[in-house]
Amino acid sequence: MATTTTPTKLSVIGAGAVGSSLAYAALIRGSAQRIAIYDINEKKADAEARDLNHGTQFTPSSGVEGGGNIEVVRDSDVVIITAGAAQKPGQTRLELAEVNTNILKSLMPNLLEQAPNALYVLVTNPCDVLTVVAQKVSGLPTSRVFSTGTMLDTSRLRFAIAEMARVSTAHVHANILGEHGDTEFPVWSSAKITSIPIREWVDSTGHRMFDQTLLEQLGDEAMHAAYKVIAGKGATNYAIGLTGARLTEALVSPTRTVFPLSSVLDGWHDIHDVALSVPTMVSSKGIERVLDVPLDDSEIEKLKSSAATLRNTLKSLGF
Repeated sequence: MATTTTPTKLSVIGAGAVGSSLAYAALIRGSAQRIAIYDINEKKADAEARDLNHGTQFTPSSGVEGGGNIEVVRDSDVVIITAGAAQKPGQTRLELAEVNTNILKSLMPNLLEQAPNALYVLVTNPCDVLTVVAQKVSGLPTSRVFSTGTMLDTSRLRFAIAEMARVSTAHVHANILGEHGDTEFPVWSSAKITSIPIREWVDSTGHRMFDQTLLEQLGDEAMHAAYKVIAGKGATNYAIGLTGARLTEALVSPTRTVFPLSSVLDGWHDIHDVALSVPTMVSSKGIERVLDVPLDDSEIEKLKSSAATLRNTLKSLGF
C-alpha cells in the first residue's frame, strides 16, 4: 500500500526585501513544497507571490500563496518572521528593539491561531531580543521559537577565511557566537581549516597565515559586513534569504543539523533567560540540543558580556 506525506509548508511573514528574497531562495532551492507570504500590505504580498509563481515551471516547489489575510499561513510547518521596522544606516540592531517588540506582541497570537504546530524563526532585528519576546508572548517551548542569530554572520566569517586561504568554504570550520549584533565574537580557539587549527594553517611557502592581527581583521570584517551592505544598497537581503531557506530545509527534515542559532538559554555557561547564538542541533522537531562547545576564558568573558548587553535591553522592555 502506497503511503502519502503532507507537503511541507513555509510561511514568510513580511514581503519586504528580506521576506521576498527568502521566499525566492526557498522556491528555487525547493526548501519547502508550499510557500506562503503574508504582509499587511496585501497588494505587495500578492504581487510578490504572483511574480514568484510565474517562474515555478523552473523550480522544485509547487507554488506560492500571498496576501494580507493571516489565514494564508494556516498549517505551516515553519514560520519565518521578517516583518518589522528596517535597520537604517548607522542604526544599531538594539535601537530597533522597542518598535519591533510591539509589532511582535500583536503578531504572535494571530500566527499561533493559524499555525499552532509550527516552528517559529525570527529574522527581524534585534533577533535575539525578539526571540525572548516571542517565546514569552507565545508560551511556546524554547525548542520551537528561535532566531537565525549568527548563522549568517558565521557564513560571512567562513567566506572571508576561505577567500584568504583560497579554499572552499566547505573546508572552513569557524563560528561567530553571542548576540547577532555589536557584541558578537568569533571563536578562534576551535576554528579550523579542514582539521588544521586556523593558527597553524600555512601558505604555499610554509609560513603561518593567520596571526592575531589578521584574525582580528577578519572577525571585524564579518561582524560589520551588514553595515557596509546597508550603506551601499539600503538593506541586506540575498544572503539572509539564503540563510533562511537553508534553515528551513533543516527544519522540515528528520536529519539533525548544527547551526549557530539563537534560542532562550537555560543554564548554558550559567546563562539564563537570554537568547544568544550558540551551536545548536535542529531537525523537524525544532531544537533538539544546545551543544556544549569548548570556549577559552576570553571567549567565555565575551559571551557573558554579550548576555549582559541583551539582558539590559530586555529589562528596559519589561522582559
